[in-house]
Amino acid sequence: MASEQRLAELRNAIDAVDDELLALLNRRAGLTIEVGEVKRAAGETVEFYRPEREAQILRRLLAANAGPLPDGDLARLVREVISTCLSLEHALEVAYLGPEGTYTHAALLKHFGGAVTPRPQATIAEVFREVASSGCDYGVVPIENSLGGSVDQTLDALAASSLKVCGEIVLGVHHQLLGHAGSLDAVVRVFAHEQALEQCRSWLQRHLPGRELVALTSNAEAARRAADEHAAAAIASVEAARIYGLPSLAANIEDDPDNTTRFVVLGRSMPGPSGDDRTLVTFSTANESGALHRVLSVLAARDISMSRIESRPLHTGKWHYRFFVELLGHASDPPVAEALAEMEARTAVFHLLGSCPRAVL
Repeated sequence: MASEQRLAELRNAIDAVDDELLALLNRRAGLTIEVGEVKRAAGETVEFYRPEREAQILRRLLAANAGPLPDGDLARLVREVISTCLSLEHALEVAYLGPEGTYTHAALLKHFGGAVTPRPQATIAEVFREVASSGCDYGVVPIENSLGGSVDQTLDALAASSLKVCGEIVLGVHHQLLGHAGSLDAVVRVFAHEQALEQCRSWLQRHLPGRELVALTSNAEAARRAADEHAAAAIASVEAARIYGLPSLAANIEDDPDNTTRFVVLGRSMPGPSGDDRTLVTFSTANESGALHRVLSVLAARDISMSRIESRPLHTGKWHYRFFVELLGHASDPPVAEALAEMEARTAVFHLLGSCPRAVL
């Protein structure tokens, strides 16, 4: 009897909190709408997606979070609130490397929340075209995997485009074995993207030796194929399992549990500083001794941390390269701005690809 009374009290308390949440969520939505109205009245362009502002909100709330709500769940809830509030004025259309159910799709939903309109594209080049032509507001493409390295198509497209990197997403890649086979013994073939097959190779050799491994254009396509073949399985994401109605035969089968992919958000303008940012540039130098050192020494002289460097061949001649450099700080920060100006003066071609907040969780 005492426990029933306590449960009733707790449920009444939860109801009261829910009522408060409802009022506060609607108040937040109203304030978001009012911000837009104030900007329009002042003649300002309303930017519905403000990555620097969103990053600041998330960092502040995570720093203040005393639990028991885990940081990851808090970040997801806050992103959904922001997404839903902004959609009351404008539902963003976001292009991404599709089809539905890919890890890029999962990264998009993690970053933008569910109140946007995802627009799947067949190639990375098509994502760039959709955003550049204003067919979509933003785009999401992969740029780097912790195991496979850089995504060369993205680097080459960034160098050739006027679009700017305005956001960053980090997504843990956890592969699921999906299918209607009912058991591992009943599986005769496995569909997956070639990278997923490689990232699960040891697991497949241990648990599915001798099975036919079929490489496809994406893990989402693998899930679609497996949905129609009861003796087949697909390596794909949890989201793909939901979309294509596939049961899980085995969870988290990747050989490296730290497998992570980084994605970038593409936009037509660059956000302001958030206080913890990353800047991306590309350049080429004269093909002579010490040329690269002279450019990079500019960063060391100002104590600016370089977080990544890659090279890609130029098509203007053999053994000529374009370098991609990521550094910590925003392009408008005075030390970074000075360094970028000096780097440009020391290079043959220089292109600022963007500055964005570093990924929050």
